[in-house]
Amino acid sequence: MKENNEMILDVRDKPEVSKWFFLSFQHVFAMFGATILVPILTGFPVSVALFASGLGTIIYSFITQFKVPVYLGSSFAYIAAVQIAIKAMGGAKDAALSGLFLVGLIYVCVGLIIKVIGKKWVDKLLPPIVIGPMIAVIGLGLASSAISNAGLVQKGDPRAMAVAFITFVVTALISTKAKGFFKIIPFLCGIIIGYVVAICFGIVDFTPIQQVIQSGRWVALPEFLLPFKLGHFEQWHFYFGPETIAILPVVLVTISEHIGDHTVLSKIVGKNFLKDPGLDKTLMGDGIATSVSALLGGPANTTYGENTGVIGMTKVASIYVTIGAACIAIVLSMFPLVSALIQTIPNPVLGGMSILLYGVIASNGLRVLIDHQVDFGEQRNLIIASAMLVIGIGGAILPIGGLVTLSGTALSAVVGILLNFILPKKRNK
Repeated sequence: MKENNEMILDVRDKPEVSKWFFLSFQHVFAMFGATILVPILTGFPVSVALFASGLGTIIYSFITQFKVPVYLGSSFAYIAAVQIAIKAMGGAKDAALSGLFLVGLIYVCVGLIIKVIGKKWVDKLLPPIVIGPMIAVIGLGLASSAISNAGLVQKGDPRAMAVAFITFVVTALISTKAKGFFKIIPFLCGIIIGYVVAICFGIVDFTPIQQVIQSGRWVALPEFLLPFKLGHFEQWHFYFGPETIAILPVVLVTISEHIGDHTVLSKIVGKNFLKDPGLDKTLMGDGIATSVSALLGGPANTTYGENTGVIGMTKVASIYVTIGAACIAIVLSMFPLVSALIQTIPNPVLGGMSILLYGVIASNGLRVLIDHQVDFGEQRNLIIASAMLVIGIGGAILPIGGLVTLSGTALSAVVGILLNFILPKKRNK
């Protein structure tokens, strides 16, 4: 993979101090909505998810030798399995957190196996004809979320549509027309202007801010859930049963997403992160971050496509920026008022921004196919890409047992890998 000279700031480049905070805060905005949504849906403390997101990113960066500008946020893949485990345990989170802790250990074990047997199999398992559509599915699979947040649905609120449109246009214009520092913070500018417009349109709910003010809790430690007794924090206990085991197969989904996200980022930055620092280290970093999050009472961590999209749009791949974002996330988890303020950012603002973010990811899948000159005159390539795109975007679901399903990116990847091995490579004449 060729070095990408288009990066304004490469992985080891340090930004100017005056710009560092704004570049990092832009990443915080990108991940915030999704990262706090997972604990809201699963019943985990939001403050812990935010804290674990920042701490997990730092752990990951350390294990990968500060070579990969990845931000880790809360994983959506485990939501259904976690909800089922909590319900089966009568509301207790013991089985869910135990399962997520074991998921992290599985990541580490897979990483160690790769370290022992080598990484060449990755190229055979994931050639460009599989990687390209997989990347496109990652981006396009998120498209419905962006459109829904933007209010671009039947009987949608015209105010929401207007706010999303203004956010999108402002972000796009700043990204393409702005000069100097503003050119590399288009999302931050888009969110700020979109937020102001949303206030004018009367669609900002200030309830979270009012609740914090009424409580008088200006500074507070995250509401940790710990597997041991410590102070006033709530406690959970390790549990290994069918509810725990049911969570583990979801690791197939997240490992596939892990490889896909790192492939996307590699293509954007112009470095092969699957080889240096290596898939073994990225998996171990992701896994340890997930296990630590579970120990604190938080959701599983995963690489975030939103932040990959920010890097693709801004051409800023500095590890200093992602580490800065992680530190900001940790600090924000201890200031309820700041977290509440960010929670008031309405969905249309996030939707307008996400249309660009997710589109950048999908477009990079096309770029992989073009750069590797994949020949779609060869029938096998056409079949592999077609099947992966339809299955990945069409909402195909493959149940595994009674509690777990493969869908989206993971199912698309499995289909692509199998077809790549099954279909003959001889060109049809």
